[in-house]
Amino acid sequence: MTVTTQKTPVKAAPTGGRPRRSITAKRDNRAGLTLVLPVTIIIIVVIVIPVIWNVILAFQETDFTTIAENGIFNPLTLDNFTAVLTDPGFWSSLWTTVIYSVFSTAGSIALGLVAALAFRKPFRGRGLFRSFMLLPYVAPVVAVAFVWQIMLNPQFGIVNAFGTSVLGWSEPVNFLGRAPFALMTVIAFEIWRYFPFAFLFITARLVGLPKDVEEAAVVDGATPLQNFRYIVLPQLLPVIALLSVLRLIMTFNKFDDVFLLTGGGAGTEVAAVRVYDTLLGSFDIGGAAANALVLSAFLAISLFVYVKFFASRGSEES
Repeated sequence: MTVTTQKTPVKAAPTGGRPRRSITAKRDNRAGLTLVLPVTIIIIVVIVIPVIWNVILAFQETDFTTIAENGIFNPLTLDNFTAVLTDPGFWSSLWTTVIYSVFSTAGSIALGLVAALAFRKPFRGRGLFRSFMLLPYVAPVVAVAFVWQIMLNPQFGIVNAFGTSVLGWSEPVNFLGRAPFALMTVIAFEIWRYFPFAFLFITARLVGLPKDVEEAAVVDGATPLQNFRYIVLPQLLPVIALLSVLRLIMTFNKFDDVFLLTGGGAGTEVAAVRVYDTLLGSFDIGGAAANALVLSAFLAISLFVYVKFFASRGSEES
């Protein structure tokens, strides 16, 4: 007896699958480029081109007169960098900037940490008081700087009136026109104005901390200080490190606060104010660009140190 088996014919795969996928991929790529193109153009126009143009100007001995006579392109030279790096005024302003940045950053983060811990536990009206804590950060800098100038005025300011009548000062103190009070004042202003920035970051991290570990520590007899030191603070260190680098970069570039309070006088000439004075005081475009480029190099080194020693360590721990 013979058994006959029928073979099922195998259908060939459609030949149009791959072209359809390639057409879909091209269409998606075109749509992605269309969405990204406006942002890319804005970044190039607002950031990339000015940075490249600043680098070019830093290697030219140019001012407003030279541009009017020779145009925007002049012979390249290294004299601007030589003048910047050999000028004692530049190193003095850089040292002032470092002091201003370090103490302002440390003070604002410390005050923000204290405020965040104070508002950690719920109480009646906590949301309202948290909103008030943001006022120094959201208020216009021109307005708050003017208020500080009025309060610290040696003739009719409320601070000197209170100091001479209540605290027994022998004479009013010129907080904004005499060294080292002027530098201490602008540091205090920076701490007061930007501690809400740290307050927001640290508060957001405190909300996400697990409470069971702290409750177990309290049951085991840990004091509030031990609880903060060994449980809360280690979990806040990545946020504090991020805040430190952000605030250092922001404060290192700070111009408006110092300029509005003291104009850079009385030992408060930070690097940004020096760049401004070089450009509009001496009309030295190349020198101002070289100053800005050297400061950018210092900031790049600081960012590299953060990425190398803090960001990589935080990613490994997580």
